[in-house]
Amino acid sequence: MSILLKRLLVVLLFSGHFVLVGAAEPDSISAKSLKTVTLDVRKMDCPMCKITIRKALEKVDGVKEARVDYDTKTARVTFDPAATSVDALTRATADAGYPSTLKPE
Repeated sequence: MSILLKRLLVVLLFSGHFVLVGAAEPDSISAKSLKTVTLDVRKMDCPMCKITIRKALEKVDGVKEARVDYDTKTARVTFDPAATSVDALTRATADAGYPSTLKPE
């Protein structure tokens, strides 16, 4: 190993920056196994409601992404169907005070 490369490794180690080259980040869930649904959330009455709904959905195990749109009164949720269900998603929004239903695609 060259001296320059050794010095670079020492700098990286002591600076707290670790880089692993050539290794993929492990991901236990493939993108193919994820499911995306759209929920109708009709009781949204202010633009701040979407934050409460998004946080409620993100707390559900298996949810990978939740995007809430106040203008269309919908929530688009990407989740692992092996870890959660649409029923759990609608229960989470209802528990937060915003009942929802699955929007037909």
